[in-house]
Amino acid sequence: MSIINITAARDNLFKLVNDVNIGFNPITIVNNKGKNAVLISEDEWNNISETLYLYSIPGLVESVIDSSKESKETRTKYVKGEKW
Repeated sequence: MSIINITAARDNLFKLVNDVNIGFNPITIVNNKGKNAVLISEDEWNNISETLYLYSIPGLVESVIDSSKESKETRTKYVKGEKW
């Protein structure tokens, strides 16, 4: 993760936004008051938000992990039009 001070970030904001959108590499923006920030792309933020949401659903992660361990032969097959 790159680190840049807040003055340099202000002077180079367009380039920084472009960089995080191209490389998906977050940039830490530091200031002299110890309250830093992280600049990430909107796509990256959406990915993080979706992951946090999915992890907030009780039992979902465990269910996905368990289903990935099932053999293909024993999995229930989806039949179009079938009610679940």
